[in-house]
Amino acid sequence: MLKLSIYAILFFSLFFYSCKNEEEKRELKTNESKDTELQTSQKSNTVNPEDLLKQQPEEIETPEGMVWVSGVKFTMGASEGDPYALPREKPAHPVAVDGFFIDQTEVTNAQFKKFTAETGYVTVAERPIDWEQMKKQLPPGTPKPPDSVLQPGSLIFKKELENIANLNDYGQWWEWKTGADWKHPQGPQSDIEGKDNYPVVHIAYEDALAYASWAGRDLPTEAEWEAAAHGKLHGGIYTWGDDESKLNKEANTWQGEFPVKNIPEDGYKYAAPVKSFPSNSLNLYDMAGNVWEFTKDNFNTRYYQDALQQGELLNPKGSTTYFNEDNPYQKEKVIKGGSFLCNKSYCASYRISSRMGTSMDSGTDHLGFRTVKRVK
Repeated sequence: MLKLSIYAILFFSLFFYSCKNEEEKRELKTNESKDTELQTSQKSNTVNPEDLLKQQPEEIETPEGMVWVSGVKFTMGASEGDPYALPREKPAHPVAVDGFFIDQTEVTNAQFKKFTAETGYVTVAERPIDWEQMKKQLPPGTPKPPDSVLQPGSLIFKKELENIANLNDYGQWWEWKTGADWKHPQGPQSDIEGKDNYPVVHIAYEDALAYASWAGRDLPTEAEWEAAAHGKLHGGIYTWGDDESKLNKEANTWQGEFPVKNIPEDGYKYAAPVKSFPSNSLNLYDMAGNVWEFTKDNFNTRYYQDALQQGELLNPKGSTTYFNEDNPYQKEKVIKGGSFLCNKSYCASYRISSRMGTSMDSGTDHLGFRTVKRVK
């Protein structure tokens, strides 16, 4: 099979992330320039449970479409006995978060359509590509592609694959599609007619923040997201507990041989309308599978090592720096929850502790978001 062209490599190095269970190094190097800058405003301590905001304030009504998450202390990161846990999810460490509201579902096409109609907002995928900004996140000396390549678009999953050479060449199942955006999820000839209740996709971090600001909300931190995903069942690997056999009934993921054979045993081959699967214990939907979700945290594969040294963190905001061995030139944000592409033969990112990084200035057809509203 032909290797990716220089321009395909360019786009994938900038825009790519996927549900991949890469052959990560099981022991992270400690003799390199390790990220030791921590959340300097946070000191090692023990949080008094009585100081947490647990109950919803009586004077504050629940915003439409949101659910209250009580303040809680819990262990963040990979659970003991999780066979799919990766180094970036370890070590598990104690955190505490104050109560907050979170969207019951991922933000839908209908909700995002209302936002753009009222504000005239244009997403990153719809805008001309700025080469001067792009090359800052690429290896020095990367040649500029022709203008015909630098056109607005986004990444889409190739649905018609018969075979692949190996699972390490993710370019075999991803395609940069000119004209793909939230209104045209598979390219300029597609649309979202009849899909108002599907999660909006092809959203960049900037787009998600803009929507959240318009709605008077914010994006969740990684700790808030995990607290919401666990709900009343803290300690489980999945939003429903530890029983992996329930996966097809509980989440929209990939069944069959990834990425060439998708058997929709769960009822959906690709994205599903929100609320198509059971909610978790807090009545939140799609906290596992369907589409990935942005958080506010910077992606740093070494952050959990440092977090453990700080004791119990109250309302942690993640690392103040970015670090990813696989994408050293990018500034990435943590995404959570996995997507319809996740399969245990290649990854198992529908687990609560699963965390991946994605470039802030692009989206794909399996990345969305939900918002939070804090009261403290």
